[in-house]
Amino acid sequence: MATELIPLPARSLRVGMTLPYDVYDAGGKLLAARGQVLQDTPQGRGLIEGGAWVRADSTLEFQRARAHRLDTLVLRDVPLADIAKADSSFHLDALTLAPVKVEQGPREVWSDLLLRLHGLLREAEPLDFPGRLAALRDAALKRLQAQPDATLLLLVFESSQEWSDYSARHALLTLLLCDMVARQLQLPPPLREALQGAALTMNFGSGELHDRMASQAGAATPAQRQLIAAHGERAAQRLAQVGITDAVWLTAVRLHHDAGPGPLAARSDGERLARLLRRIDIFGARLSPRRSRPAMSGAAAARAVFLDERGQPDEAGAALIKAVGLYPPGSLVRLANGEVGMVVKRGFSANEPLVAALIGKSGSPLSAPVPRDTRLASQAIAASLAPAELKLHVNLDLLLKL
Repeated sequence: MATELIPLPARSLRVGMTLPYDVYDAGGKLLAARGQVLQDTPQGRGLIEGGAWVRADSTLEFQRARAHRLDTLVLRDVPLADIAKADSSFHLDALTLAPVKVEQGPREVWSDLLLRLHGLLREAEPLDFPGRLAALRDAALKRLQAQPDATLLLLVFESSQEWSDYSARHALLTLLLCDMVARQLQLPPPLREALQGAALTMNFGSGELHDRMASQAGAATPAQRQLIAAHGERAAQRLAQVGITDAVWLTAVRLHHDAGPGPLAARSDGERLARLLRRIDIFGARLSPRRSRPAMSGAAAARAVFLDERGQPDEAGAALIKAVGLYPPGSLVRLANGEVGMVVKRGFSANEPLVAALIGKSGSPLSAPVPRDTRLASQAIAASLAPAELKLHVNLDLLLKL
């Protein structure tokens, strides 16, 4: 059966973006290959204005609709042979007119936000950068404010599992943590927005470098270290070029690697946000693995930001711990009774969160997560575990329901 081609709506593509799929004309002739950067040429402008066609089976809508249909057949106990036939003959007759609506769960929502942010931060010449970034920010924060613990659980755990798309994933996690810290410190709305923007864009222009360093087996090369040392300044300059005019935001980005220890009150607004961003950046980075090193446990990452570079209690780090706890949702712990579980909700105190037990005292996986109250002596947290210590496939959907 010939592959279906569907037209992309006008302005779905933008100059400077990396194409996520092959692009054809209406007759099926390949015009641009997946992975190419769309150039500002007559052909490129024609594609942007509505002359681009793509294979239906390469679109996100197609993949979601097919998965939804197959899941439905499985739940109905349809024989496997019939499911295979249905999959091979599946096509979307109405996709060109009305994309299939598949209800998104929290994991799908964050996956979409991750892809959108990855694409926006990598575009060579992004159009309406401030507006599109604000839309991404608002969508992420709406989820956080509706379900803060579930959102943290999802992003902290998924950040701890892989290094692919490190820069975009780290930016989203940093955004959420920055918003929680800003509220903890009762920053006024303009400063809160500046910190949120800086969280998403602190590595603007060096995402590819950060992703490459996360996936390489060895230590950073001298050339990479030199680029990292200057990336705050370059990011601020590029942000100004694409329309960011908030001086506090730009200062926070420029200084986020250089903001040293000390009280926050004596600093300018931009320097204060830079210090907060630096500590939150370190915390999120330690929760995430690289090919060259595993992720830290939640408590170890918390200790790393609670004390500053001189080994003294850190005001910025303390605000973060007050916001997320010593054991943030999504981190792993061992309980006094020998069970192993995941933190699913912050508690009234930083060291007494709600935990879902995943592995029993015997060392065998439990059939379903079991809530545990760590205020009880028998269920108190005995140790914080690094993600690599859990040898179990985690059903996040069940945990998110808790």
